[in-house]
Amino acid sequence: MTLRRRVWTAAAWRRWARGAAAPWHDAAFHDAHDLVREGRFEEAEARARAVVAARQGIRGRDRRPVTVWQAVYCATMAATAHGRGATVLAEQEALIEELEQLDGANRYLLLAARLNRAWVLIDERRPAEAEVEARVVLRALTRLKHLTEVWQLELCALHCLGDALCAQDEYEEAEAIARGNLPRAEEQLATRLHRLLISSLSGQGRHEEALAEARRTFPEPPPSASGELELAKAVALHALGRAGEAETEALRALAACERYLHPAHRRVGEVHALLARIASA
Repeated sequence: MTLRRRVWTAAAWRRWARGAAAPWHDAAFHDAHDLVREGRFEEAEARARAVVAARQGIRGRDRRPVTVWQAVYCATMAATAHGRGATVLAEQEALIEELEQLDGANRYLLLAARLNRAWVLIDERRPAEAEVEARVVLRALTRLKHLTEVWQLELCALHCLGDALCAQDEYEEAEAIARGNLPRAEEQLATRLHRLLISSLSGQGRHEEALAEARRTFPEPPPSASGELELAKAVALHALGRAGEAETEALRALAACERYLHPAHRRVGEVHALLARIASA
C-alpha cells in the first residue's frame, strides 16, 4: 500500500483546535485501517504504535489524549483481527477504563473498544462475558443514534453477539439475529452475517440448509474472515458423513487462514481440530 498524501481541510484544523487528533495523526489512523483491510495486520499495528510513541515524546501531550487513545485502539484492533488478541487484552481493558470519561458522540470510540474486547473474549473461550459486553454496546448505541451514525458498529455488535451465542450453543437466537439483520447489511457486513447464519444452521443440525446457504454469493469477506466460509462448509459436510469433501474444504480453510492470520488465531485451531476428527473417523 502506498501511503497517500492527504489535503487538510479547514474542518480538520478546527477539530484539531478543539483537542482532536492532528490531521497527520488522523492520516496515520486511516492508513492503519487500510492496512487492516488488506490483511497487513502487523504493519497496521506498527503504524498505530508509531503514533503512540511520537505522542509520548511530546511535552503537553495530555492536552490531546484522544490521539493516543485512537492509536491504541487501532493497534489493538489490528492485533485482534490478526489473531493475537490475547496479547493485547490487558491493554484493551486499560484503554476502556480511560475512555469511560468521554461523553456524547465521543463515546463511539469507547463502544468500539468494548466490542473489540468482546471479540477477544470469544477467542479466549469466555463467550458469556462477550455476550454481556455486546449487549451493553447495543444498548449504549441506542443512546448515540441521535448524535452520530452508528449503524455499522451496531451491525458489528450484532454479529459479535451472534458469535458469542453460537459459542454457547444458543444457535436459534444467533440465526434470528442473522436473518433479521441481513436485509439491511451491506457488503462485507452482509457477508459476515451470512457466515453467522451458516454456522447457526449447522449448530442446530440443519447441515443441508447450511450448505445451501453456503452456495449463495456474497461480497468477498475481509482478510480477518479468511477461511470462515470453507470451515463452515467443512463442518456441515463432516456432520453429513461426507468425509472426503469435508477434508478438502478444511484444507482450503487452512490455506486461506495461513495466508493472512496468525497461527494462534482461533479459526486456525478450529480447522486443525476438525482435520484431526476427520482423520480419526
